[in-house]
Amino acid sequence: MTLYAVDAIDDAIDATRSLLWPFDVGRWLRLMLVVFFVGGAGGSTTSQFGGSASTGSGPQPGSLPQPYPPETVLPGGAELLVIGAVLAAVAAVVLGLLFVGSVMEFVFVESLRREAVSIRRYWRDRWRAGVRLFGFRLLLGAITLTLAGAVLTPALLPALSGEGSVAVGLLLLAAPVLLGLTVVSGLVGGFTTNFVVPVMLVEERSVVSAWRRFWPVLTGQWKQYAAYVALAFVLRTAAGVLSAVAVVFGVIAAAIPFGITGAVGLALLSVATPVGAALIAVSVVLFVLAVVAVALFVSVPVQTYLRYYALFVLGDTDAEFDLIAERRRAVRE
Repeated sequence: MTLYAVDAIDDAIDATRSLLWPFDVGRWLRLMLVVFFVGGAGGSTTSQFGGSASTGSGPQPGSLPQPYPPETVLPGGAELLVIGAVLAAVAAVVLGLLFVGSVMEFVFVESLRREAVSIRRYWRDRWRAGVRLFGFRLLLGAITLTLAGAVLTPALLPALSGEGSVAVGLLLLAAPVLLGLTVVSGLVGGFTTNFVVPVMLVEERSVVSAWRRFWPVLTGQWKQYAAYVALAFVLRTAAGVLSAVAVVFGVIAAAIPFGITGAVGLALLSVATPVGAALIAVSVVLFVLAVVAVALFVSVPVQTYLRYYALFVLGDTDAEFDLIAERRRAVRE
C-alpha cells in the first residue's frame, strides 16, 4: 500500500522551495508576520490557566476565633480594582492573539494555495471563518480544561480544602488519563488546523460542518492519517532541532554587536549615567528584537514545509479537498 505521508515528504520540499525561492524580502516579511501569529509547530494553540486557591487561617489553639488574623492585610477596593484590571488586560491580550492566530491560519493556507502572500486581502475574505475557528478553539480548550480539572479534583481536593495532603495514589491513577486527554485534544486541534481548515476553505463550511465532511475521509483512510501523525511527529522533531541550532547561531551573531554596545554603555555609567543607561537599554531592546526576527526567519521555511506536507496528504486522500492541485502536478511531473 502506498503511504501518501511518505510520498509527500519530498513533494513538500519542492513546493516550499518553489514558494520561497528566489528570495523575496516582501514575501518573507509577510510570512514572518503570519508565522508569528500562527506559531508553534503546526499551529497548535493551547491555553493554560493557573488556578489559585484562597487560603485562610483558622482559630489557633488557645486563641479566640477572629475574622482574620491580625497580621493579614486584606486588599482594599483600589488594589482589587488594579488586580482585576491587570487580569482583564492579560485575558484580552491572550484572546486577541488567539483570534488573530485563528484568522491567520486561513491567511497562511490561502497564501500557499495561491502562491502569493497578501495579508489584508485574505484577512478581509476569511475573517468570518477565523471567528468560527476561534470559537471552536475556545470550546476545545474549555472542554479539555474542564475534563482535566474533573480528573485532578479527587487527588487535589484534600490539599485544597486544607483537610489533608495530595492523594498521591489518585494522582498516579490520573496521570495516564491526563496523558490520554492531552493526546486526544492535541490530535483534534492539530487535525482541525491542518485538515479541517482547508476543507472549510474549499467548500465554504463552518468548523463543525467541515469536520463532518472530513470525518468519512479520516475514518475511511485511517492508516494514511496514522502514518501522517507518526511521520509528522518525526519531521516536527527534526525541524525543531535544526531550527533551534540555527536560532542559537543567529543569537550568537546578534549578541556580538549588541554585547559590545551594552558593554560600552556599562562603562559609561560611572561617567555619563544617562548616556550609558540609554545605550544599555537600546542594546537590550535591539537584541531581543533581533532574536525574535531570527526565530521567525527560521520558522518561515519550517512552517511552510509542514503545512504543505499536510496539504499534500489531504489532497491525496480526497481530490475534492486538494487546494494545491496545480503545484502537485508541477512537482510530480
